Amino acid sequence: MIQKLLTEDVESYLNTLQPDSIETFLLKNGTVRGSLLHGTRMIHAMQANHETGILETYILGHAYIAAGLLTSMLKGTDKIGLTVECAGPAKGFDVEASARGDVRVRGYLRQNPIPIEKPLESFDMSPFFGPGFLTLTRTLEGARQPVTGQTMMRHGSIAKDLANHFLESEQTPTLFFLSIQFDKRGNIAGAGGLFLQVMPGADDQILHNIESAACSMPSMGQWFAESGSTGDLIKSVFSDFSPKIIGTRDVNFFCYCERFRFLNFIASLTGETRKSVLEEGPFPLLTTCRNCSTIYSFSKEEIHSVLTNSNTAVE
Repeated sequence: MIQKLLTEDVESYLNTLQPDSIETFLLKNGTVRGSLLHGTRMIHAMQANHETGILETYILGHAYIAAGLLTSMLKGTDKIGLTVECAGPAKGFDVEASARGDVRVRGYLRQNPIPIEKPLESFDMSPFFGPGFLTLTRTLEGARQPVTGQTMMRHGSIAKDLANHFLESEQTPTLFFLSIQFDKRGNIAGAGGLFLQVMPGADDQILHNIESAACSMPSMGQWFAESGSTGDLIKSVFSDFSPKIIGTRDVNFFCYCERFRFLNFIASLTGETRKSVLEEGPFPLLTTCRNCSTIYSFSKEEIHSVLTNSNTAVE
């Protein structure tokens, strides 16, 4: 992956904030588990690479934050994929996250830019999603097949539809709060998210009280824009529920794509496609990773070398 450089102004601003991170925690003697994610730098990096506008940043950014939060359920080399396929102008997105070491998130919008007929009047995203389906795919370490669950989108909101997904598919009460704050110029000021999930045996009244506390918390985007920390927000919002932080990880926009993998793909071309690339190019040949929008360029000499060499593997 090639990360596009952020502007000096953005870098200077981000350096005034707390680092991106995700904190996992337990409430009320382990009856509720949660995670709180700060991802302002991650969303800035995502926006830079994918060249997204405000609407696109808002939708894809929420998907990145949600996927990052879901890594709190992962172990080892597990991965989780969050996909929305919909009939609205946004068309949907595909996002993937892993938590081997730090949390790494990548993914793309199916329609970028998203066509709009008039300026945004609110951040109600339901008109841009329309009818559709939300899919969660867990790729577990050592498992032969990924575990996939799909539910119909009922709200046109990533947070609400994810909560509904867990309730319908796993009968587990779950809450998501996703927040991206923009300044008056449309720049990302702060970004974060909260995930809460009830463990078996939890008291219904405790769940109600914790939900009330979460709903009354300040805007996470604004909190992080003002250099607030994840730990302080957890302790502030859930002070009545004996919060216990059990883990902290860094959070990054990161893609596993590499130049040699694209060159190996080109080397594997056969038949008319191989012939067409050899004879017609165009050169330089440009390939784009859809997960991070990195463009890899290959010269005519490189292409001819791998397509006319019997040993096509490239190291």
